[in-house]
Amino acid sequence: MAPSATRKKKGKEDKEWKSAVAKYARGEAAQTKHMADKKLKSKLKESEKLIKDAATDAARAERWLLPAEAGTLEAEGIEQTFQFQQRDIVKEVDARSASKAFDLRLEEQGPYNLDYSINGRYLLLGGSRGHLAHMDWQKGKVFTEVQLKEATHAVKFLHNDNFFAVAQRKYVYIYDKRGIEIHRLKDATSPRRLEFLPHHFLLCSMGDTGVLHYQDTSTGEIIAQHRTGMGPVDCMRQNPYNAIINLGHKNGVVSMWSPNLTTPLVKLLAHRGPVTSCAVDAVGRHLVTSGADGQVRVWDVRTFKPLHSYFSRHPAATVDISQRGLLAVGGGRNLQIWKDALSTKQKSPYMTHRIFGRETREVRFSPYEDVLAAGHDAGITSILVPGAGEPNFDSFVANPYQTKKQKQEAEVQQLLDKPPPSTIVMDPDQIGRVNKEPTEIQKKKKQAAEEASRLAKRKQAEKNERKAKMKGKNRASKRYRKKQSSVIDDRRDKLARKLREQGQKRTEAMRKAREAALSDVPRALQRFVK
Repeated sequence: MAPSATRKKKGKEDKEWKSAVAKYARGEAAQTKHMADKKLKSKLKESEKLIKDAATDAARAERWLLPAEAGTLEAEGIEQTFQFQQRDIVKEVDARSASKAFDLRLEEQGPYNLDYSINGRYLLLGGSRGHLAHMDWQKGKVFTEVQLKEATHAVKFLHNDNFFAVAQRKYVYIYDKRGIEIHRLKDATSPRRLEFLPHHFLLCSMGDTGVLHYQDTSTGEIIAQHRTGMGPVDCMRQNPYNAIINLGHKNGVVSMWSPNLTTPLVKLLAHRGPVTSCAVDAVGRHLVTSGADGQVRVWDVRTFKPLHSYFSRHPAATVDISQRGLLAVGGGRNLQIWKDALSTKQKSPYMTHRIFGRETREVRFSPYEDVLAAGHDAGITSILVPGAGEPNFDSFVANPYQTKKQKQEAEVQQLLDKPPPSTIVMDPDQIGRVNKEPTEIQKKKKQAAEEASRLAKRKQAEKNERKAKMKGKNRASKRYRKKQSSVIDDRRDKLARKLREQGQKRTEAMRKAREAALSDVPRALQRFVK
């Protein structure tokens, strides 16, 4: 290699290294050249040296521990990425990646719900006619396959792949990896949607009764039961950033719930018709909702304002967001994947695919894999979506290659680190935050709030006193009771009068009998007569 080419390559590597270090730097260094205080000067120099070393170590760790980069589809010339078919992508990838694109034809048991484990290694399938399967989808190994002979509405992995929950016709059931029933949760009746909060070990269920249940799977304790007052829901998804549950209702409202409050934290009018699906990105900034009105809308969770919307000719039945922010929309036989659709409005999709079924029930991205799975009425479809999954995994968070011993240790560590349900709030950063306002200002604000509350209560009480309560005064039952009370009062008066007259007659007879008895007794002995 020529010396000039070597120098160019070295210069490029140095530039990339400097940019990687600058990413972890903390701004400009403190100027110590003209400082007179030698002690302060030495302390600042030592501090700046530690900061520089930390940035260098972080950049070095990123180079060695995060070597993989996410790949995407790139079109040439006038081509568009949504024109690429799955058969074209499968031809260009390696054999292992090509095996991840497949179709499972299960026409007699659909439509299917599905769920991936936290590490993306295992897949759980649940047919609406009772078919249940737990498998290692990368190896094609089926651990359990049973026929429940009962309708299933939702399936969900718990803290690892050893246990999963199934929403059946009447109750929620917990099964192990072998398909053996472990628990039956009788408090969650007629369940239709399931969601699991892995850090808090909380299983959330929602049924036809419109009651949201929170149950701790580590102790079996029921943490909360909230009556939403808006009936059954079509979608329930969690915000992975703050563990808030998002519910999509028939009246077009998306409500956000925490186990600590009996009322929703936020109620958002998202659509002019029923909300069919919703999803939140990994950092908790964007909420995507789809409705029966044909709209797919992107919301900013920090301001609860719409950013932009997309129109779908077929109303979207399900949506999902990948780890790297790709948006999947499924409706009818069509699947669309949008790139950078959360931050800016896109004119065309990133990828499209047409399933062999008639109606898509649910779509889910696989964690740490460029794979999207769709459950529909004819089975399961898995397609390749370059750039969907995070290329580098943290083995302390989710390890796709963990052994049995590592899985046991991770489970114990999760239980030890389990936060209480009271930590589920809209802004988790406020936990442990120091309030910078002086105590006097805090007291004044508290007193003002209490005074406003008292004033509002007083006004409401005065309003209630002035209000004439005429409702129901002329009802048939009211008239009948009034007539009966009049009859009873007349009878009571007659009886009292009769008793009073009888008493007077009795007293008069006793007086006359006494006088007759005293007439035959000498006067001196009359005082001894009873």
